[in-house]
Amino acid sequence: MTSTFPLEGVPHGTTIVALTYPGGVVMAGDRRATAGNMIAQRDIEKVFATDEFSVVGIAGAAGLAIELVRTFQVELEHYEKMEGAPLSVEGKANRLSTLLRSNLAMAMQGLAVVPLFAGYDPRGSNGRIFSYDVTGGRYEEHSFFAVGSGSVFARGSLKKLYRSDLTQDEAVTACVEALYDAADDDSATGGPDLFRRIYPIVVAVDGDGDRKFSESEMAEFVHRVVNARSTSPDGPTADLPTSRGDSK
Repeated sequence: MTSTFPLEGVPHGTTIVALTYPGGVVMAGDRRATAGNMIAQRDIEKVFATDEFSVVGIAGAAGLAIELVRTFQVELEHYEKMEGAPLSVEGKANRLSTLLRSNLAMAMQGLAVVPLFAGYDPRGSNGRIFSYDVTGGRYEEHSFFAVGSGSVFARGSLKKLYRSDLTQDEAVTACVEALYDAADDDSATGGPDLFRRIYPIVVAVDGDGDRKFSESEMAEFVHRVVNARSTSPDGPTADLPTSRGDSK
C-alpha cells in the first residue's frame, strides 16, 4: 500500500544504548530527532522510566513511540494498583511486545517503532535488557545492546568498553562514549551540544529503583569524555591481553 503522506517528514528518534553492571542497568539516548535529511528536534527525550524498576528507550517514528510509552506506563501503573504488586520483568517485556504488535499495520507503512527495554530483576538482583523487532518479537540481550540508526557503531563501542565489574558511573561513561562514537559516524545521531547544554538522557535502574541523571550530573560525564577526546579523538582503546608464553 502506498502511503498518502510524506513519511520523510515524520520525526524519527535515533540511537539508544543499554549496559548492565553488577546489580543494575543503565540506558542512555541521544537527543536528536530527524525528518529525512533535516534535524527535526535537537533536544528530544527518548529514554523514559516506565515504573520504579524499569526503563524504555525509543527509536523510530517519534510520535507513535512516545504514545506507546505513555500507554505502557499507564498499563503498568494500573496493573500494580489492581494486583498490589508490580509485573515481573518478563511480564513487562511481554506486555510491551503486545503493544508493539498492535502497531504492525503502521509499521508496514513505514511508521515503525523499535524500543529497547530494561529492568531490574529482584530474583537475580541484576539488570536485564530486551530488544524488539517491528512485529513485536522479543529478544533478551546480554551485557549490552543498542538500537537505532547509530546502533552498529554504538554496539561496537560498547563491545570494546564493556566489563562485567563496571561501577554505575563507569557504565554511564561507557554509554556516553558509545553515543559519541555513534554520532561520529551516523549523521542521524546527535552528539553532545556543549554550547546549548544538550546532553544525553540517562536513566539507571537498580534495587533502589530508577534514577534519572540530572543535567548538571550529565554535564560532568560529557565534559570528561569530550576533554579526553581532545587528545584521543577516537576514544579509549580496549586493553589487549599480553602473551606471557616463552618465545621459541
